[in-house]
Amino acid sequence: MKRIIFLVDMNAFFIACEMSRNISLKGKPAAVAGDPKNRSGIILAANYDARKFNIKTTMLVHEAKKRCPGIILVPPDHDFYRRKSKDVMNILSRYTPLIQQNSIDEAWLDLTGCIRLFGSYQEIAKNIMNSIMEELDLWCSIGISENKFLAKMASERKKPLGITEIWLKDVKEKVWPLKVREMYGIGKQTEKKLNQMGVFTIGDIAHCKKELLRDSFGKYGDDLHRLSNGIDTSPVETCPEYDNKSISRSTTLSKDITDLDMAKAILLELAEEVGAEAREKEYTGKTVSITIKYNDFNTITRQKTINPTFLTKEIYRTGAELLFENWNIRKPVRLIGIGISNLSTKTFTQLSVFDIIEDDTKRKKEEKLERTMDSIRNRYGRDMIKRATTLSEDET
Repeated sequence: MKRIIFLVDMNAFFIACEMSRNISLKGKPAAVAGDPKNRSGIILAANYDARKFNIKTTMLVHEAKKRCPGIILVPPDHDFYRRKSKDVMNILSRYTPLIQQNSIDEAWLDLTGCIRLFGSYQEIAKNIMNSIMEELDLWCSIGISENKFLAKMASERKKPLGITEIWLKDVKEKVWPLKVREMYGIGKQTEKKLNQMGVFTIGDIAHCKKELLRDSFGKYGDDLHRLSNGIDTSPVETCPEYDNKSISRSTTLSKDITDLDMAKAILLELAEEVGAEAREKEYTGKTVSITIKYNDFNTITRQKTINPTFLTKEIYRTGAELLFENWNIRKPVRLIGIGISNLSTKTFTQLSVFDIIEDDTKRKKEEKLERTMDSIRNRYGRDMIKRATTLSEDET
């Protein structure tokens, strides 16, 4: 049976969320933005009115203001965006249980076998788009194909509110003429290296000898050759946000980074969320792990065993050590994650007579402090209280 795969991609998601609760932003150039260290000071998402002035994601705010002096800038509210993202996923789950969320604003759906229940795949796509518009006041584009890669490529072809099909039989006509940078997964450095090899289009990659690609890119070269020919057999795998085996958080960065201090600040924000959920559920973990995904889509995971904990300070400290040990300034990073696993109900290792009692007192004070912070954030919002190391210069 031929697979039917959708990629649902929300259009200008962050600012679209803001417009859904503030109609005064509609019809005006607007963007979500803030300071570089906290991922603010740069444009995180611009609406289509702002894009008419060539305002782009990751553009510095002062440059955006030069191009469009009247642009309205809105500070990010990531908790709100996560809630809206969950609402989108709930709509998608009406059509299939096989949903793989690729980021906060996009997901693959495997609709193979669902056609008889909900009509043709074109009808399903239109119903999904209309439901998201009517219920959430958000826009999306949908790519349709028989595999995840081509569905993603199709979703990029028409924005906003586009429904596009690219099947394996269409690759030669619709995919091969595109520049290499338009291929999903290829960043600036890979593009530069391919261009230096005389490879300028996706078709050039498809016709390139696999041995040459492998010599230049290692195992990734095989992936480039396979995907450029439209071949992708990877399944749509459900990714639960939480199960009782681990608690983790990750974020795809708005801009690739090589700055370790910036990475550590982002890691601390993620560790705050991991620790807060662990404390809420009364779980401690004895394994801390980090994930680093580079801009060439290679990913590494590193972990370390510690005494069971749910304290943000201890989770972050271990994660920061792993980050420092594995940081490569020559490889730009596009995703960072941290988590704890080997969970159990709250128990801390009993101090021996050789341990200093003062350490246990400090730990209890830290737990009391972090639970107080949790309480304030739950009541007034996550941005109400922050650790000093995560503050930008303006906030300081």
